[in-house]
Amino acid sequence: MSDNRPGDRSHRRGENGRSIPTDRESPVGAPVIRGDESVAGTRAREAVQFDPDDPESLADAAETVRQFAAGNTNDDHLYMLRGAAACAALVRGEGSYKAAAERAGGDATVSFIRKWARVHDLPRSVRKQVALGQIAPTAAKHIARVGGEARLLLAWATLDGNLTVRDVRSVASAINDGTSIDQALAEHDVTLGRLELTLSPTTYRDLRRRASIEGVDPGEIVTDALEQYFE
Repeated sequence: MSDNRPGDRSHRRGENGRSIPTDRESPVGAPVIRGDESVAGTRAREAVQFDPDDPESLADAAETVRQFAAGNTNDDHLYMLRGAAACAALVRGEGSYKAAAERAGGDATVSFIRKWARVHDLPRSVRKQVALGQIAPTAAKHIARVGGEARLLLAWATLDGNLTVRDVRSVASAINDGTSIDQALAEHDVTLGRLELTLSPTTYRDLRRRASIEGVDPGEIVTDALEQYFE
């Protein structure tokens, strides 16, 4: 199994030295997002946890993966996250993608299980947007192909740049081929870091006034203020 198997925790240091989680931090199979009522509503009570160390739970995971691979999702984002969790738990429990595919059977291939287990391995901030329907699960599969901080940047660029699933796939492939993420996004007319914000009239007035006096772009002031806020 790859060293970067589902459930491993990885952090990257940003330009300001902060530790940024780029992988899942909660236990494999835990319904952190699916069990969040603010995201899933009443369905949160139905969230299933898959325990890779529990034979009975692992059997449930195998059955879920088999049904998931057969296409029984109805484009339900929460169910697709459940399927991803089952894939990840099955891989951890069986020890490899190949063994997981053999256990699940049906249409569950090694490639299918690997792709969805990687979605389960995405950080919570990204998985939440998948659950809310802001990032398509099929786009999340391609975001998960990218490693490190570029994974997070691509996720947010997907939202802010209105990237299609095909766009995300193209950008992910370019990044993995060695293209910088800002260049890969530029090919799709997306500027990395560009975000439209709505400010209160008072804050907008003061921001514009300060930027004019200091002779800088308003974005520089906003960036400086947010960097201090996130420290």
